[in-house]
Amino acid sequence: MDHKSFLASLTPAQCRELTETSDRAGLLHLVLHLGAIALLAAFVLARVPFWPVLMLPQGILLVFLFTLLHEASHSTPFRTRWLNVAAAHLSGYVILLPPRWFRYFHFAHHRFTQVPGKDPELASPKPDTWAQYLLYVSGLPVWIDHLGTILRHAAGRCGDEFVPEAKRSMVRNEAWAMIGVYLVLLTGSIALGSTALVFIWLIPMALGQPFLRLYLLAEHGRCAHVANMLENSRTTLTNAAVRQLAWNMPYHAEHHSYPSVPFHKLPVLHRLAAEHLKVTEKGYSSFHARYAPAINGGVAAAK
Repeated sequence: MDHKSFLASLTPAQCRELTETSDRAGLLHLVLHLGAIALLAAFVLARVPFWPVLMLPQGILLVFLFTLLHEASHSTPFRTRWLNVAAAHLSGYVILLPPRWFRYFHFAHHRFTQVPGKDPELASPKPDTWAQYLLYVSGLPVWIDHLGTILRHAAGRCGDEFVPEAKRSMVRNEAWAMIGVYLVLLTGSIALGSTALVFIWLIPMALGQPFLRLYLLAEHGRCAHVANMLENSRTTLTNAAVRQLAWNMPYHAEHHSYPSVPFHKLPVLHRLAAEHLKVTEKGYSSFHARYAPAINGGVAAAK
C-alpha cells in the first residue's frame, strides 16, 4: 500500500480528528520548549557550577526550534493563524533561517520529495564519504548557507524557482528585517558591554547544530527516490524525550503522507500507518551506526 491508498482508506471521521489543530496543545508544547531554554539561559548567566556544560543542552533546544519552524510552515501547531506566524518568525530568527523563504522551500520539498532536480533538499547531496559526513555533522556548511541566504536575499538575488516571482520582494524585505534585528542585538550588546548573547545563543547553537544535523539526516538519508511517501521518508522509532524535543517529527513518513496533521496527532496517525511503513529505524544511534560505516563500504547501506 502506498501513501495515497493509505489516505484513501481513512474514514472522513478519522480525517477530521487527525487534522484538528489546537492552540492548547501547541501552547503547552511551546511553553515547555521555551521554558527549558529560558531556564538553562538563566543558569548560564548566573554562572552556576559547571555552567559551560549547560551550553550544550541549551544549544540543542535552540537548534531544534527548527522543528517548530518546520511545523509552523504548515500552519498546524496552533489553531490561531497569528500564533503559527509568530512561532515561525520566532524560531526562524533564532536559528538564522528566513521563515517565509523556508515555507516556499519546504512546500517544494513536500511536492517533489526525493525527486532529483526538483526537491530543493537534494540540491545539497547527502554525505557519501567520511570527509563529507564529518563536515555535514559539524554544522559549518549550514551556518554558511543560512548567512549566505540572508545576504543574498537582502541584495535582491533570490533566484530560487520555488519562490514565486511576485513574492521575491517580500523575501528581500524579510532578509532586511532579520539583518535589522541582528544589528539591534549587536548594538545593544556592545552598548551594554554584555557578552550574554554569545553564551546563551551563539556558542550554544554552534554546539547544538551537530545534533540537529544527525537528526535531519535520518529523515530521508538513503531512502528511495520514489513517489510513495511511506517509502521515500523514514520514521525513526525513538524515545519520548526526542519526540518531545522534535515536535513529533521523528514520525516523518507519516508527516509526509499527511502533512496537514498537527504534531500532537502524529502518534495517532503513526498507529494507523505503522503496518504500511516501508522505511523505519529503531533509533538515531542505530541509524547512524549503519549509515556511517556504509559510506566507507563497511556495511550495507541503511534502508
